[in-house]
Amino acid sequence: MTGLIFVILQARLEMNGVVCKVWKLSHATHFSQESDSLGILKGVDELTIINILTNRSNEQRQDIAFAYQRRTKKELPAALKSALSGHLEAVILGLLKTPAQYDASELKGAMKPERAVPPALWPAALARQHGSRAGSGVGLGTVEDTLIEIICSRTNQELCEINKVYKEMYKTELERDIVSDTSGDFRKLLVCLARGKRFEDTSVIDYELIDIDARDLSDAGEKRKGIDVAKWINIMTERSIPHLQKVFERYKSYSPCDMLENIKKELKGDLEVAFLNLVQCIQNKQLYFADRLYDSMKGKGTRDKILIRIMVSRSEVDMLKIKSEFKRKYGKSLYYFIQVNHKAPCYNQCMGFSEALGIGLIAATEVNGNFITGLSGSS
Repeated sequence: MTGLIFVILQARLEMNGVVCKVWKLSHATHFSQESDSLGILKGVDELTIINILTNRSNEQRQDIAFAYQRRTKKELPAALKSALSGHLEAVILGLLKTPAQYDASELKGAMKPERAVPPALWPAALARQHGSRAGSGVGLGTVEDTLIEIICSRTNQELCEINKVYKEMYKTELERDIVSDTSGDFRKLLVCLARGKRFEDTSVIDYELIDIDARDLSDAGEKRKGIDVAKWINIMTERSIPHLQKVFERYKSYSPCDMLENIKKELKGDLEVAFLNLVQCIQNKQLYFADRLYDSMKGKGTRDKILIRIMVSRSEVDMLKIKSEFKRKYGKSLYYFIQVNHKAPCYNQCMGFSEALGIGLIAATEVNGNFITGLSGSS
């Protein structure tokens, strides 16, 4: 694993009248899971938890959880729940999962309540957290927004691992739950994407196929009465990302509108949203996530669940690029927008970077009425 400078938080923590600062945290090169597990064992409080767990990579957090269980005969999440609540709890418990476990749990949480039962492999604390979510707003039906974001943005390898872990956790296939909880062409699109069978060999540029696909997309849409959705699904779920990027450029030669504009003209509802998300991911995945973060913070209220999911799931993938795209498009740093939208009394700048990958995390929660926010870097 690359040497990961994992940064979060210089936030103002107010607990029992004492101001505590969560300092710059980094991936430790001299790492001891035994020492960390002992540190948590000695004092299960928010500051200790944040200091240790956010200072480690995902792989190291798995080692800490294993060492803690071996030492105490208890699951680490169960111990953490006694000291955490709200969004901070969601962040920390999310960080204790592997990337595939986190995505699988988010997908399951977006399904109907009767299907969103705690998996057999979850520790009791995580199961309780999942159950409480299923009974809240998430439990009223499929949360298409979550399904679309995750399934449209993951690579073949990531989807393969998600499918494997999903079955281990829930004793059922992800595809089966998608089929049960969605319908029509929207279901077909999600199923095709979730299988993770996209062609990924980018060594050869087939200009003839690029032209054919661009023409087929145009012919299947505006040049006929009623859209041939099956043709769109086949092309957009099977071709490689670099190929499709060139197809969308070529598409403009056959249509007065670009791909996104025609999707808005030809489709509606969940299918429109899914195709828009998919095309945006294909064109520029980091810009797509930057837009998602911005949309989650504009207008009245802040959709913290989206903020948390993106920052946790992309933290060891491409957060530096996402922050760069965010600042380029919106003129202000991601840190600035989080600061303004949460309107907390005080936030301190915290830089986030990695030797190879960008990383950041947001945790927004309330303790005794005071917001606590761990911010991605200000760059």
